[in-house]
Amino acid sequence: MIITSLLDTDLYKFTMMQAVLHQFPGAQVEYRFKCRNAGVDLAAHASDIREEIRALCSLQFQDSELAYLRGLRFIKSDFVDFLGLFRLNEKYITVTPKPNGEIDIVIVGPWLHTILFEIPVLAIVNEVYFRNTQKVPDFLEGRKRLDVKISQLRAEGLSELKIADYGTRRRFSRAWHDEVLRVLVARLGTAQSPGNSTGIPGQLAGTSNTLAAMRLGLTPLGTMAHEYLQATQALGPRLRDSQIFAFESWAREYRGDLGIALSDVYGMGAFLRDFDLYFCKLFDGARHDSGDPFDWGERMLAHYTRNRVDPRTKTLIFSDGLTVPRTIELYQQFRGRCQLAFGIGTNLTNDMGYEPLQIVIKMVHCNGQPVAKLSDTPSKNMCEDEKYLAYLRQVFDIPS
Repeated sequence: MIITSLLDTDLYKFTMMQAVLHQFPGAQVEYRFKCRNAGVDLAAHASDIREEIRALCSLQFQDSELAYLRGLRFIKSDFVDFLGLFRLNEKYITVTPKPNGEIDIVIVGPWLHTILFEIPVLAIVNEVYFRNTQKVPDFLEGRKRLDVKISQLRAEGLSELKIADYGTRRRFSRAWHDEVLRVLVARLGTAQSPGNSTGIPGQLAGTSNTLAAMRLGLTPLGTMAHEYLQATQALGPRLRDSQIFAFESWAREYRGDLGIALSDVYGMGAFLRDFDLYFCKLFDGARHDSGDPFDWGERMLAHYTRNRVDPRTKTLIFSDGLTVPRTIELYQQFRGRCQLAFGIGTNLTNDMGYEPLQIVIKMVHCNGQPVAKLSDTPSKNMCEDEKYLAYLRQVFDIPS
C-alpha cells in the first residue's frame, strides 16, 4: 500500500479544504489528469493504480493525526471534527487506460469530498510507474546527487538560505521521500534548531507534507493552490473580480494568517492589477510558480515600493521547478531586499538518474462552468474549452 495515511498530502489541501467547508460547501467540481512527458506508457499500470486508489479510499484519519491538526493555530475545531468522519469515496474517481498508452484520471463530485484526491493520487501514479519500470532502483546514485545538493547549500555565505520540501506529488517513492527528509534534517538542521556552531538556525525550513511534518517535528508549509483561485471563477460575483474575491474570501477565513498569495492563475500583469495597497499590506507575501523567477521577483519588489510598502517586510516564495543551483542564484539576487523562501519539489524527491514524470491533476470545471489558469508559462495552462480561455484573456486583458 503506497498511501498509508490521509495526512500524507500537502498542507495546502487542508487549508483550502477548511475554507471550502466554511464558505463553499455545495460546490461541485471536476479534475483531470495530465502527463506532460511524451511516450510514457501509463496505461499498462492502470489496474495497479486503481488498486492503490481503492486502498486509499479505505483510510480514515487516526486520533493522533486529528490531534496534530487540531494543534495547528490556523485549523479550526469544527473542521477537525469533520475530518474525523471523512473518507475519500471511490465513486468520485475513474481511471481509464487509452490505446496510445496514456491514462485518463477524472475526479467528479463535491469539492469538499474530492479535494484530497489530487496529491496522493499523483504520488500513487509516480510510485506505481517507477516500481514497475525501475525494479532495482539506483539508490546509490540518488544519494550521491542528494550529497551534491547538500554540499552546495552548505557553501560559504549561504548559512541563512533555507529550503523547504515541496516534493510529495512527484516523489520517486514514499520510502525515498522519507530518506531524503531524514538526511536533510541530519545534514542541514531545521529552522527550529541551531544548525551549526554560530547558532544560526538550520537550513531546512520545513515541508509541505503534513505527515512528514508531524513525524519529524518539522514546520508544515502551505497556503493556497491554483484550484482555489480557479474555482472562484465560478463561485465569485463576476469573473473580472474572481481573483479579488478569492483573496478576500481567504482573508475572511484566516484573518491575516497564512498570508501568501499565489500570483500566476491569470499571469503576473493581472495579479499586480488586483493586488492593490490593501492586499499588499494584508498579505505577508506572494508565491512564484511560473514564468521567469528573476523578473517576477523584481516586479514584486517594485510593486511593493510603488504601494509604499517596505519589501523587506514581505516574503517572496519561489517554487517553480527549482534546482539547488537556481535556488542559490535567486537567493543571491534577492537576499537582504525581502524575506525569502524556496520550495524544491521534483528535483529533491525524484532525482535518481531517471526522467521524472511531469504529471498534474487540475480542476477544469466548477459548478458546471469551465475554469482555467493562464500562467506565465503557457505549457502549464490547462483548460478544455478554448472559447472560455479566449473569454478569460479578454476579461483580464491578457495577450494571447
